[in-house]
Amino acid sequence: MTIPRGAGTGAPSDGPVERLSGHILLTGGTGFVGQAVLERLLVSHPDTRISLLVRGKPGQSADDRVRKLLAKPVFRPWREAVGRDEAARIFGERVTAIEGSLDAVPALPGDLDIVLHSASTVSFDPPIDEAFSTNVGGAAGIYGALLASGADPHVVHVSTCYVGGVRKGVLPEASLDHDADWRVESTAAAAARQRVELRSREPSVLKGLMAHARAQHGKEGPRAVAKAVEDARIDLVKRRLVAAGRVRAQSLGWTDVYTLTKALAERAAEELWGADHRLSVVRPSVIESALQHPYPGWIDGFKVADPLIIAFGRGQLPDFPGVPDSVLDIVPVDFVVNAMLAAAATPPPAAEPRYLHVASGASNPLPFHAMYGHVHDYFTANPIPDTPGAERVPTWQFPGDRRVERAIRRAEVVVGAANTALDRLPSSKRTREWQRTMGRRERDVGNLRRISDLYRAYVGTELIFDDTNALALHARIPADRPTEGFDVTRIDWLDYMQRVHMPAVTQLMRVFSRSSGRDRTPPPAAAKALEQRTDVLAVFDLEGTVVESNIVQQRLWVLRAQGGQAAAVAEAGSIITRLPAYLAAERRDRGEFLRSFLRRYSGMPAARLESAVRGGYTDVLLEHTSVDALQRVREHRAAGHRTVLVTGSIGVLAEPLASLFDEVVAGTMHEEDGVLTGYLGAPPLVDEARGAWLARYAERGGFDLTGSYAYGDSVADLPWLSIVGIPTAVNPDARLARAALKRRWPIVDWPRGGVARGDLLEP
Repeated sequence: MTIPRGAGTGAPSDGPVERLSGHILLTGGTGFVGQAVLERLLVSHPDTRISLLVRGKPGQSADDRVRKLLAKPVFRPWREAVGRDEAARIFGERVTAIEGSLDAVPALPGDLDIVLHSASTVSFDPPIDEAFSTNVGGAAGIYGALLASGADPHVVHVSTCYVGGVRKGVLPEASLDHDADWRVESTAAAAARQRVELRSREPSVLKGLMAHARAQHGKEGPRAVAKAVEDARIDLVKRRLVAAGRVRAQSLGWTDVYTLTKALAERAAEELWGADHRLSVVRPSVIESALQHPYPGWIDGFKVADPLIIAFGRGQLPDFPGVPDSVLDIVPVDFVVNAMLAAAATPPPAAEPRYLHVASGASNPLPFHAMYGHVHDYFTANPIPDTPGAERVPTWQFPGDRRVERAIRRAEVVVGAANTALDRLPSSKRTREWQRTMGRRERDVGNLRRISDLYRAYVGTELIFDDTNALALHARIPADRPTEGFDVTRIDWLDYMQRVHMPAVTQLMRVFSRSSGRDRTPPPAAAKALEQRTDVLAVFDLEGTVVESNIVQQRLWVLRAQGGQAAAVAEAGSIITRLPAYLAAERRDRGEFLRSFLRRYSGMPAARLESAVRGGYTDVLLEHTSVDALQRVREHRAAGHRTVLVTGSIGVLAEPLASLFDEVVAGTMHEEDGVLTGYLGAPPLVDEARGAWLARYAERGGFDLTGSYAYGDSVADLPWLSIVGIPTAVNPDARLARAALKRRWPIVDWPRGGVARGDLLEP
C-alpha cells in the first residue's frame, strides 16, 4: 500500500502538507465538490490515480459519464494549459470508473490508500426514506464495502457544519453529542414509505383525489382524470414523506432531514470505520463559487444561497424572515477542496477521528445584513434584464418570522382566489394577460414559500463553527502553494460578492433561462411560413375555433332556417328549462353532454335537416366563421398539408365548410325510415377519444405527428392538442389558456369575420 508522502507512520504531526500519491477512491465525483476535487487531483497531485464510484444511466455507462467530465468548465484552464489531447491522455490513464451507487456499492479495490467520500443528497428537504437511503445508507454501504475489501485507507468523510442541529453558541470540531441511533432511525425511515403508500390508497383518500381531478380535468376525458388522480396521489405521498422527515428531524433537535441524516452518517462512519481505522471528518458550511481555483467564480449549478439571491434579483422576495445580525456562513468551493486534500495528506492515528470545520463565521463573519447589502447594491447597479420586477430591487425591513409568514399566507390566498375568478371569466386578450401576470405571481409566491421554509433556519442561526483545527492545518500548507490554502480570513466579502460570486450566479441564471426558454413569450402561430410537406396534418376543431358557435347555437340556427324566428325562440325557452342538467353533464363529461343535447333532433326527418342546412343555416354559420381561420386552412393546403376539420357533433352541420378541407370527421345519427332517432351512430369524437382517433389516423396514413398542427379552443381539446408537435390555442377558454401559457404554446385570436358563400369556392 502506498502512503501519502509526509503522512502516515513516522510523519511529523505538524510538518508541511505534502502532495498526495497512491490510489484514491472518490464518491460524488460528478457533483459540484467532486468535480473540483478531481480537477485538483489531476492538476496538483500527479502521483495519484483516481477511481470514481459512478452510477450508470439508461443509455450511458459509468465509463461514458466519467469521460464526459473532461469537457466540463472546471477542467478548462487545465485543458488549455496542457492541450486538449494531452489532457485526454492523462485523464484516461489516471481516472477509472467503478460502476455502482451508494445504495448498491460494488466490491472495492483492495489497494486503496485514500477514500474521499463526498457523495450525498443535495436537497435540504427530500422524502425521509430517500434522505436516509442516500446519506446514512450510502455511508454504511461504503464503509461495509471497504471492510470487505481488506484495504486500510485513510477516509475523508465530507459532512456539513450544520450537523450541530438547533443550538446556540460555538460548535467544537469534535464528535457530535447526541443519542440518536442511526440504525433504528434508518429502519423507521424506510418503513415510512410503505406506511404512507398504503394510506394514500385508502378509499377515503382516493375519493377526495378523484373528486378534485374530475372537477379540474373531467372535460379532458377519463384517462386524463385517472392520470391526474395518480399524479396527485404520488405528490401526496412525497409531501407526507417530506413532512415526516422535517418533523422527525425537528423532534430530535435538527433543522431538517438533511442535517439529521448527515449527523447520523457521521456516527455511522465513526462506528463502522473510525473505531479501528483512520478517519477525518470535514465539515464545510454553505459552499459557493470558487474564489481563485480553477478560476474565480467557477460554479456548477445553483447552490444553497443562490436561489435566494436570484429570487431577490428578480424582485420576487419583498422581504425575508432572516435575522439581520446573524452570520451567513459561506465558504468558496476551492477552500473546501483544499481542506479535504490537506486532510487526506495528514491522516490522524487509527481509532482517533479528526474533525475540521471549513467555515468563515468564527474567523471572518459575514453578517446577513451585510450580505443583503452586497446583493442589493449589485442588483441595483446590474438589474437582471428582461425580467418583470427586476428593475425594482426590494428593500428588506427584516420584519421577523411571524410577519413574513402571515404575508406569504395572505399572498397565497389572494393568488388562489384570483385564479379561481379568472377561470370563470370569458377568455380574451385581457384575461389571458391577467392569467400570465397571475402565473408569474403564483411562481413568485411559491418561490417565496419554498425559500422561506428551507432557508429561514440557516439565515437565522446563532451557531458559530469553531475552526481552530482547520486553521492549524492551513498553516501547514507550504508558502509556495498559495492557491491550495483555505485561510478564510483573507476573503474580502465585498470583493467576493460583487466581483466574483454575483457575476457568476447571474451568468449561470442567464444560461439557464436561455436553455429553458424561461420568461420568453412564445411567437405567434403564423410568425414564419409553413414548411412544404405532404406527410403532416393540420387538424382544426369546428366549434369555437373555425366557427364562433356551439351545438346549442347550431340547433337554434337549424330551427330558424326551418320555422323562422318564432321556432328558434320557442326552442331557446325549452333549452333554458333543461339548462341545469345540460351544464351538469358538460362539467362531468363533454361526450355525455353531446349525447344528451343531440337527442333534441329525435323525430326530425333527415331530409328536412339537410334542407335547413343548405338554406338559412349556411348563411348564419358563415356569418360566424372566422376569416383568419379560413386563411390558415388555405395556407396549410398550399403547403401540401392534409387539412382535417373535426367536430363532436353530426357531420351534416359541418357540411357548409367541407369544400375547404381535405376531410371532415364528424359523428352520424341513426335514422329509422328517414327520421332521426336522436342517437349517435358512435361515441362522440371529443377529448381523449379524439386524441386516440388522431394517433390512429396518423399511423394509418403515414403522417408525422411531431411535425403536424392542431387548433382547438377548449380545455377538452388538450388531450389531442398535446400529441402534435405544433399545437395552437385559438380563442381559448380560461383553462386551456392557462395550460397553453404554461406549455408556451402559441395563442391566437380568430374573430368571426363574416364569410360569403362565394368565399367557399375560392382555392
